[in-house]
Amino acid sequence: MNKQFKRTTVTAALPYANGPVHIGHLAGVYVPADIYVRYLRLKGEPVLYIGGSDEHGVPVTIRARKEGISVQEVVDRYHNIIKKSFEDFGISFDIYSRTSGPIHHKFAADFFKKLYDEGKFVEQESEQFYDEETHRFLADRNIRGECPRCHAADAYGDQCEKCGATLSPEELINPYNPETNKPLVRKKTTHWYLPLDKYQGWLEKWILQDHKEWRPNVYGQCKSWLDGGLRPRAVTRDLDWGIPVPIEGAEGKVLYVWFDAPIGYISNTKELCDANPQLGSWETWWKDPDTRLVHFIGKDNIVFHCIVFPTMLNAHGEYILPDNVPANEFLNLEGNKISTSKNFAVWLNEYLEEIPGRQDELRYVLTANAPETKDNDFTWADYQSHCNNELVAIYGNFVNRALQLTQKYYNGIVPACGELNDYDRQTLAEFDGVKDKLENLLDNFKFREAQKEAMNLARIGNKYIADCEPWKLIKTDPERVKTVIYISLQLTANLAIAFEPFLPFSSKRLRDMLDMQNFSWNQLGSADLLPTGKQLPKPSLLFSKIEDDVIATQMQKLEATIKANQEAEYKSAPIKETITFDDFQKLDIRVGTVTDCQRVPKMKKLLKFTIDDGQGKRTIVSGIAQWYEPDQLIGKQVLFIANLAPREFKNGLVSEGMILSAQNWDGNISLATTMSEVKPGSQLS
Repeated sequence: MNKQFKRTTVTAALPYANGPVHIGHLAGVYVPADIYVRYLRLKGEPVLYIGGSDEHGVPVTIRARKEGISVQEVVDRYHNIIKKSFEDFGISFDIYSRTSGPIHHKFAADFFKKLYDEGKFVEQESEQFYDEETHRFLADRNIRGECPRCHAADAYGDQCEKCGATLSPEELINPYNPETNKPLVRKKTTHWYLPLDKYQGWLEKWILQDHKEWRPNVYGQCKSWLDGGLRPRAVTRDLDWGIPVPIEGAEGKVLYVWFDAPIGYISNTKELCDANPQLGSWETWWKDPDTRLVHFIGKDNIVFHCIVFPTMLNAHGEYILPDNVPANEFLNLEGNKISTSKNFAVWLNEYLEEIPGRQDELRYVLTANAPETKDNDFTWADYQSHCNNELVAIYGNFVNRALQLTQKYYNGIVPACGELNDYDRQTLAEFDGVKDKLENLLDNFKFREAQKEAMNLARIGNKYIADCEPWKLIKTDPERVKTVIYISLQLTANLAIAFEPFLPFSSKRLRDMLDMQNFSWNQLGSADLLPTGKQLPKPSLLFSKIEDDVIATQMQKLEATIKANQEAEYKSAPIKETITFDDFQKLDIRVGTVTDCQRVPKMKKLLKFTIDDGQGKRTIVSGIAQWYEPDQLIGKQVLFIANLAPREFKNGLVSEGMILSAQNWDGNISLATTMSEVKPGSQLS
């Protein structure tokens, strides 16, 4: 960035209050935003971190109807769960408010009214999907149908989760209401639209020319939307939950959630500043050109924060525009897409309960795997590896060595530094430059690389103390040991500062072990953070290993969720067309005993059976090799079709029949057999 700002307003996407937050939300939005805010605070720069729950829109109403309770009860429950989870996890919002409160309702209504009075909206009548059974217009997200791209049967009205296509309800094939499974009809209704097309030229200059420094994924998505040509977008909706449209003739209509939610950033700032006059007016944080505005979001919100919300602010005329929108891509879980509707996620509130005291471990792993420019994957095995092989074996190991040796040789008192040799000076030079490296990365929102750079400090320390071997030197050159321990302690103190934005809990524990009460970012890289003669408290382990049973428990939990989803989604194949008894009589189904079974070379799916069919031996080839080992089938009795025409395979093998089996809901194959042993060749009747 070229301009020097006096202050920074940081916003994090408002999570829907229809469920808890999960690791995808954390990696995409809240952890990187928190790192950035903690960094600015550590530098002493004025910054506000604004968050809150998005409590309007369709998802919360769907949840309420499913549970048979009021929408307010739903948002109250999940707002409290989300807020507490963020607090316990160390997400350091200056305010975490909500959009169902009176301050936001009035602020958003006034924002709409100003634009309406100035003629900034266009009024249009259109046909929208309507459920005649429930007498409701349905929002895009509450409409299902067949995807026109990949033909998945249950695509949403705004997106297909299977192929990722962005859709509109009109594109769906056979749209229906998933709550009633009833088809929808089109019905006329009137709404107000923000004419994005009129701002196309301004947006092209502001984004494509003036903000080429934005992340490629953000810039690219904006360019794609602009290249496709913008169209007016509705700002009102026919719903019974939300902020009522504040004009005559709009009864039964509310502000569309995408319009109301981003205004929540501003109303929450007003709420914060009104309660804390020392922060100044809320308008300073949203209207002063010397304020920098930064939005942290996931990629599904890029269009709203880079095109729609800036257009709203521009139309209003009094607000600053975002200087940067460092949106992340998506985080997958064990190779699969996180799905809140299918409960396939690692929920933050459950993590905090099931793996207590491990906030920094999760923060570290999510930053190490941050999907900054492309989708990335979280696995429990990788989580354990990062924790044990880096936090414990590198960072924790160095800190423990330095502090324990101080206790052992000097009773916990920081020794005096003696004469430096070339290796000492080289080591000091290495961590002297870390401040500039970290600042360059953090200022450019490269949090993953910045955390690696902080960990490199610990690697420098481990190498230094291992190379110097103070446990040997203490016998031959005790004066030299003082210098080695002194430098190791200074490096340890630097780690407490460098990791503060990333790992606030362990950084606090480390500062307590160093009795390091006052610190600032400007001290990073210094070689005199701990004065000679300072008495240090007795240390404890900074990190401990993640044991295998912890990982096994989490994997079992995910596997149980997958199984439950498969069972819930399983639909048996439709019954085939009716046949006559004479047709059935043509099939000769018999019982055979397996006398031999072998895998077919170079054909992974096939097993070759030798069957005693009561009249002799016959060979049958079956594609069930992935479900059974040959040895376990020998001696078993199976059902097979005896009068099926022989089938010859490319390798010359001939199959003389078909073994019957059933496919379970999870895809597993089970061979058909009899309840008790019968004579080979017995006919099915």
